Amino acid sequence: MDIEVDIIEFKVPLENNKTIFVWDIQPTFSEAYIYESLWSVYSAFGALYLLKVCPNATVAEPGFYALVKFYSSAQASKAQRVTDKQCLFQSSPLKVRLSTKQNLSFYSSKPLSLSKCQNLANHYLGFGGWSTRIVTLKDISRCVDAGCQEETDDQSVLLKYGCIAELTFPQHGMSCQGVGVTEEIIDNDRDPEEKLRKRGTLMKRAKDKAVVAAFEKVLVMILGNGKVAIEIKFDPDEILPEENSEGVIKVNDISWNEFGGADSNTEEDFPWDLTVDLPY
Repeated sequence: MDIEVDIIEFKVPLENNKTIFVWDIQPTFSEAYIYESLWSVYSAFGALYLLKVCPNATVAEPGFYALVKFYSSAQASKAQRVTDKQCLFQSSPLKVRLSTKQNLSFYSSKPLSLSKCQNLANHYLGFGGWSTRIVTLKDISRCVDAGCQEETDDQSVLLKYGCIAELTFPQHGMSCQGVGVTEEIIDNDRDPEEKLRKRGTLMKRAKDKAVVAAFEKVLVMILGNGKVAIEIKFDPDEILPEENSEGVIKVNDISWNEFGGADSNTEEDFPWDLTVDLPY
């Protein structure tokens, strides 16, 4: 007998069969209350990527509708079937429908943000079901041999950092690695303390991008009996440093073109002790 398997990837869910709409929400509730009530209901079916509550258009009756996006099409479909025509948190039934919007095939799926990767992993694996550590973190601002140095004038300097992070799933005996690179050109006459803070910011961004790249290789398998399994997608052309590389990125082994842009999503300081694991 075949076993049903629901596969969840660490990518932004774009498919319409992962989105449901909830209509006929009464106007007597606040948006915050509706959001909390719907999140409580639908997160029981599976991890949610997005939940958005919106007021009805001015030409319609007063009230609200909501958009709920799952990572899993099976979980979205089940949630729609179970909650349609149910009152849930209000006195009148709700209308729940799967999205009928056409998928745009030319849109490629994007990686999740680090925080959403963490939330998704915690939902299915638990807070102790995974961990990360830095394999290596290196200043590659002057790696001329790797072809990644950029020309700057006398008034500016290129800061560029590369990181390799390892993602481990101890209960499943599996692990994978990801690469992250960030860069920024700054003025040479900046205050030394400001330069130091900028270096710390770039190092943290490189680490975050490396962890996200590692999560992109992971498939969470939800079995029909409720158990969770992990699979890793390995790229046979990818070359990463050996464990005894003593903290130096092998710049000639990495395709820097894939990671050329700097990420500017966060301005937090980087934890400077690089010899310890960084659990989330």
